[in-house]
Amino acid sequence: MNRVLIIGAGAAGSVTVKKCLEEKDIFSKIHVASRTFKKCKELKKICNNEIEIHQLDADIVKDSINLIQKIKPEIVINIALPYQDIPIMDACLATKTHYLDTANYEPKNKAEFCYKWQWDYHQKFKEQKIMALLGSGFDPGVTNVFIKYASENLFDELINIDIIDCNAGEHGHPFATNFNPEINIREITQNGKFYDNKDWQIISPMSISKTINYPEVGEKKSYLLYHEELESLVKHFPEIKRIRFWMTFSDQYLNYLNVLQDVGMTSIKPLNFKGNKIVPLEFLKEVLPSPSSLSSNYTGKTCIGCIITGIKNGKKQTKLIYNVCDHKKCHEELNSQAVSYTTGVPAMIGAKMILTKQWFDYGVFNMEQFQSKPFMEELNSNGLSWNIIDFTPLDK
Repeated sequence: MNRVLIIGAGAAGSVTVKKCLEEKDIFSKIHVASRTFKKCKELKKICNNEIEIHQLDADIVKDSINLIQKIKPEIVINIALPYQDIPIMDACLATKTHYLDTANYEPKNKAEFCYKWQWDYHQKFKEQKIMALLGSGFDPGVTNVFIKYASENLFDELINIDIIDCNAGEHGHPFATNFNPEINIREITQNGKFYDNKDWQIISPMSISKTINYPEVGEKKSYLLYHEELESLVKHFPEIKRIRFWMTFSDQYLNYLNVLQDVGMTSIKPLNFKGNKIVPLEFLKEVLPSPSSLSSNYTGKTCIGCIITGIKNGKKQTKLIYNVCDHKKCHEELNSQAVSYTTGVPAMIGAKMILTKQWFDYGVFNMEQFQSKPFMEELNSNGLSWNIIDFTPLDK
């Protein structure tokens, strides 16, 4: 029996749970835990009582240890907040349990993220003979596997990479984020960063943009951001000369975001309000629409992929490996929007890779450190089919 504990019952976590239920020969018993027990109850009802549910504050390592010891899962799938990665990894270490997440750790009181904090656990996990798989979402996650696939099958040498992420959907709200608002806004209000000629280049937030022609979507203005997979990819593919990450935002979205920043609502610095300490960004999260509530009226598509320039048989060429996901189809299948779907499905696949030993080693690993073929095959079988086309480099 492969018992699994999924921590997080939000929009992406719900997708992972439902996809695990479709693979009962792999995930024989599914436990779900969340700080908000109401979400667990709602999810259990939707899943026809086929899951076991628990209330858990994953910030408290002792509580996570107690729950893991009670359930005895083979793996913990962490789809909670990035702040909770390290506490959950500590609980997995204490209980000798495999670990998987979809986003790297970031401290709650400072808007920054870095893999080093989790990479530092490699030897500890290795000594305990357990495995941690980091970033098994779409970006990071699938994008890492796309690049590994390209290195194995399309190129003899990688030169430049542009990871592109477009959500061309409409949800009908004036302003909403497609995943946790607190994390989303922290991510895009930081300085941008990209890797060029063996060095990191820092830019002001949203200061560089480019129009990109996305398959099945069309031309969209895209902004250069820093995204965590860049850090691991330059480590594991040291031949890369330049790698960047681009994401689309509508003018309306950016106008709302600028106003919220100007009035202090995106701040993570606590302040006193009527005798209580509150964090403006955490308060904003509570008044914005929940990402899981967006799917019913969502139309349009997402397009996420990797533009890769490299050398094959002595010739320079550029390919785009990409996935297109339809919001309406995601809602019809799992009552989800495409952003949650593209995060939740790869989390299930990553856990399946570990439990079936198709990807397995002791220690802490990123997605691109394993063979791409089994994961790529699972994407095609689980609603995230991919394509490869010739493409024009962003900088001709």
